[in-house]
Amino acid sequence: MKKTLAALIHPKSESEFFENYLTHEPFIVHGLGDTIKELTTLPFLKSLRDLLNSWPHQVEVHLPKIADEASAVQVSTEDAKKMFENGMGLLFNDVNNISPILSQWLEDLRIDMGLSAMTYGRNLIYATKAGKGTAPHFDQNINFVIQIHGTKKWWIAPNKNVDNPMTRYTMGLPMDSELESYATVPMPTQMPPDATEYTLESGSLLFVPRGSWHCTQATTDALALNFTFSAPTWIDIFTTALRARLSHSSEWRQTADFVSDPERSPDAIDKFNMLITELSYETTDWRAEDFLGATEWKE
Repeated sequence: MKKTLAALIHPKSESEFFENYLTHEPFIVHGLGDTIKELTTLPFLKSLRDLLNSWPHQVEVHLPKIADEASAVQVSTEDAKKMFENGMGLLFNDVNNISPILSQWLEDLRIDMGLSAMTYGRNLIYATKAGKGTAPHFDQNINFVIQIHGTKKWWIAPNKNVDNPMTRYTMGLPMDSELESYATVPMPTQMPPDATEYTLESGSLLFVPRGSWHCTQATTDALALNFTFSAPTWIDIFTTALRARLSHSSEWRQTADFVSDPERSPDAIDKFNMLITELSYETTDWRAEDFLGATEWKE
């Protein structure tokens, strides 16, 4: 079986998965075995000790006040081991950079998902002490979680405050200004009552839809491998391709002079309006294929 979506969700089907994906529903599979053996037999995933002994970078540690990436420090592997024993969660970032096998799976999965070439994909490993977990939050990215060792509970709920968020948010913390501009506030201070509980054991896979509220708690010491994709929105596709197109115009490449000068800004505004008007004439002939040609179908 090929090393992509089909392998990660076996014996369930891709059609089952995409039905959940398109309706923003979690998707869970238990008892994965041979189809992901190439992942589960990676030497550094044998145990947390093996991971710490082989990890070449600093480790992100989530501090006890807020068990979340928003409250974290970077420490040595030796310090990370001590802090884990004191109940703090560990995050190993961009693990694909040290594993060609993970890098290939990551790219194959991106292609099977049909995600843009502009997608930032990465593997993350989370180590969680028994009785600990992560604070309620939502992510702007797409997550596949494979439970490697231990047992961990997840609670996932639909996000009724914001559809398709473009940034991450943790309950109780300030929102960034852009998120606040399109979210329905106030945000909840605890997990919504319609959250569904999922229990992951070794060999379980959970797909966490983008933007869903979720939190976790480990029943035992736990180690999980994530395939995480920060995929571009239509905004990103459009603005990237638009910049590529406008960069061929010497007039658009001009310095935006005098825009903050009260005396000279009228001339700057006139110039900008002229450029916008000329661009509006061109947009009548634009097609999606033209934009995707700039981001997806480069030769």
